[in-house]
Amino acid sequence: MVAASALLAGCAFDVIHVDQEAVQYKPTTAPGPVLTLQDDVKVSIVGHGSATPLKKGTTWQKVGEIDAGDVFAPQDQVVTVEASNAYEAEPVIAHGEVVGFFLVVQHTFTPADPPAPVAFLPKS
Repeated sequence: MVAASALLAGCAFDVIHVDQEAVQYKPTTAPGPVLTLQDDVKVSIVGHGSATPLKKGTTWQKVGEIDAGDVFAPQDQVVTVEASNAYEAEPVIAHGEVVGFFLVVQHTFTPADPPAPVAFLPKS
């Protein structure tokens, strides 16, 4: 009994999770333009996890598409979605809003709740 308790204490549990759905990811054939985020953006996600706040002034580049929208890779910020586990994430944008995150390793999508408006600075 004591050994079983000690073993369970060392196991990780998925107590808090994020909703994920499998998606078909299509990488871009050529790199998109580099865009600069105009304002800080905080995105809430479905489930009980949280996402890294997206920082004003960071640069993003379109790297692919999923059915929900265009997938962007921030060039100078690490973005994660965290619950009981941390997931490397890339923002998904459709119609001027972050609609969720593409979880890179899992090849899944976790939706925003609600989508968050996003704007980029004009190119100079």
